[in-house]
Amino acid sequence: MSEIEIVVHEPVGATVRGLSVDDVDDAAVTRLREILAQHGVVVLTEQDVDDVAFVAFLARFGELTFTKGETPVGGQPDLNVVSNVGRTSPPRSSFHIDTSYVRQPPTFTALRSVVLPECGGETLFTNQYRAFETLPPERVAALEGRTLTHVATGVDLDEGDESAAEHPVFQQHPVSGRTAIYLSTPQRCVAVSDLSDEDAREAVAFLYDHCTTDDNTYRHAWSPGDIIMWDNRCVLHKADHAGVEGPRVLHRGLVIGRPGL
Repeated sequence: MSEIEIVVHEPVGATVRGLSVDDVDDAAVTRLREILAQHGVVVLTEQDVDDVAFVAFLARFGELTFTKGETPVGGQPDLNVVSNVGRTSPPRSSFHIDTSYVRQPPTFTALRSVVLPECGGETLFTNQYRAFETLPPERVAALEGRTLTHVATGVDLDEGDESAAEHPVFQQHPVSGRTAIYLSTPQRCVAVSDLSDEDAREAVAFLYDHCTTDDNTYRHAWSPGDIIMWDNRCVLHKADHAGVEGPRVLHRGLVIGRPGL
């Protein structure tokens, strides 16, 4: 593995320079897994690669998966398009985890910059380790061992498709060993085990507000050639569509990670 430079962001994420995704070896993949487990988000700069190389890179981390209802990239059925082109109003986005309504959600998500707007269009990430570590002790005690029911919203599913799944509120990361709060946007978190509906709504709202404070958020301004990859087990993410001027097109890939990695 060639020499790389790692710049750690606060409160979450790291930029990795000196590594090309079309020329990674096993050692580089292992190192990126470690950085993702510890810092949640990896920004890979100056990546002059196409979708073929992007898919090949993601496949080094596990099996690619696709969220039903998304728009696939032409010629690359494992990728979907994230775009504001042709819209009469800006897309809406809130902090969330990708496809958390299935029993085995994607471990990693990655975005490749294709067309960037003249201004705006940042992507935001939260540190779910820090969110857990700063949670009031009484909240930890009240929610320890409980599960959240995540449901699908805003996607067209067929009968028989997975549309709901339970996941622990607090999850220990298999690589870092640290504990993170695992939740999505409140509209997708409809129940907490052994809590009344009212108490569950209050708990989810509190957790969501606690996780998404400004001091727990990293805002990434995109540059040409950026690829961003993150670990859904320890971050939330959202796009900021306010003030975007010009087309914004990204290609997204989802990876089901291997057990324990």
